[in-house]
Amino acid sequence: MSYVTLLVTDVDGVRTITLNRPERRNAMTPEMQGELIAAMEEAAASACRVVVFAGAGEAFCAGLDLSSLQGMNDKSAAEHTADAERIARLFRTLYELERPTIAVVHGAAIAGGTGLATMCDFTLAVPGAKFGYTEARIGFVPALVSAFLVLQIGDKRARDLLLTGRLFSSEEALGLGLVNEVVAADGLAARARELAEVLKANSPASMAATKRLLAGQNKAWLDAAIAQALAANAEARATHDFREGVASFLEKRKPVWGSRWGSIDCRDD
Repeated sequence: MSYVTLLVTDVDGVRTITLNRPERRNAMTPEMQGELIAAMEEAAASACRVVVFAGAGEAFCAGLDLSSLQGMNDKSAAEHTADAERIARLFRTLYELERPTIAVVHGAAIAGGTGLATMCDFTLAVPGAKFGYTEARIGFVPALVSAFLVLQIGDKRARDLLLTGRLFSSEEALGLGLVNEVVAADGLAARARELAEVLKANSPASMAATKRLLAGQNKAWLDAAIAQALAANAEARATHDFREGVASFLEKRKPVWGSRWGSIDCRDD
């Protein structure tokens, strides 16, 4: 299959999927999300032994492409639901892929880029890489990544990252368990190859069975969490804060958030 937003190469049993929009810091578009799903499904049907994810240019993935925000406030509920379902399928496909996966993070991995990088079985990052679930800054709800994040680091620490929307370093990500190793930039590619060789030496059937076992143990919880996330995403996209967040971001101004928390009006007047 040919790809527009990705480079896919196979060398000695290792399939490398490179996000290839360096001029946009590999920001995700619906096209890229669809191609990532297709590339993983193709890998699952191939003879490759390990799948590596990388980014071209300065960043790993800067999150959602700003061009995707244009017209977002005019989308129908069905279109918003389709967007969320595609992202859910992307993350679920990655989580359940039966080949071992390695993310090679040489630069920023933000929002959905953080999800993509840290959902791999192994995440290698350079000291200067940055991560962050920044959705709340522009009125989005980090609904779909939240389910996987809670599984990885627990409720309390997930609340910190999701509610503050702050950026955090590779070193902090290592301490949280989102990154496996922090590797100097000049040794990152070599370390990824070394790790791939370790994985290739193992039984592919055993590793596939292990990944199925781990995914199966969390299936019921994830099914429910993702269903809740899809509902939360649809609800959030109908709010004033979502529309204001998109508008203020595009207009390069500070957002003026609403004063309502759910159904409770917290205004003093």
